[in-house]
Amino acid sequence: MPDATPRRPDLLIGAALIALSLSACGRVSQIGQAPDMTEPESSVEFQAMTSQGYGSQELPDRPDSAASLWTSAQNSLVADRRASTRGDILTVVIEIDDRAEIQNSSGRSRSSADKVSIPSMMGLPQRIDEVLPEGASMDELAEAKASSSFKGSGNISRRDKLTLRVAATVVDRLPNGVLRIQGTQEVRVNYEVRELTVSGFVRPSDIGRRNEISYDRIAGARISYGGRGQISDVQQPRYGQQIADIVLPY
Repeated sequence: MPDATPRRPDLLIGAALIALSLSACGRVSQIGQAPDMTEPESSVEFQAMTSQGYGSQELPDRPDSAASLWTSAQNSLVADRRASTRGDILTVVIEIDDRAEIQNSSGRSRSSADKVSIPSMMGLPQRIDEVLPEGASMDELAEAKASSSFKGSGNISRRDKLTLRVAATVVDRLPNGVLRIQGTQEVRVNYEVRELTVSGFVRPSDIGRRNEISYDRIAGARISYGGRGQISDVQQPRYGQQIADIVLPY
């Protein structure tokens, strides 16, 4: 009686087909519609702005004169407007203009020749020559020659240029005073959404007077500039092609 139990490969193939079908259904539901943009309230930045900073305490109310230059208000002339606590906002200036050019070449060649002969050895070669076929002799027992050569060259030329400005939020202040920042920006044009994200760690002393910081002063910087929509979707290979590129050995 044949076994009706499906094999494991059949289960894997069926699960893959179901997953592809579900993803295709999601793509069909987006036909003719602009890609959705994420809600700002769901970001970590909004949570940092609406929550009280770690270890911060409210200053006691003191009767400051409204005309005094030394008032503690934010619009004071002597107030430091640079980001310093959780929830503050600063501007990240991204000006990337990198160029890399690498050229290398290598070559290798080798040749060898070996020859083995036994012209005399207690008269044994002469006796062996008598029983060897015509033309064979111990004087030229073996001779081998070999040669190989290799040449290789490579050239890499790359240039990346990106000029952007994005507002980031201080999402955490570490015990040593370093600020952890994170910023996101989404711009939708027709049916394409451009996304810019930046995150990392900065020192308060590196923040300029205009409350700006350059990207090269951000430790552990993670900068991403991409998009999603109809144009980005066309530029990506289909799921079947991606799977075939992984599975096929050629």
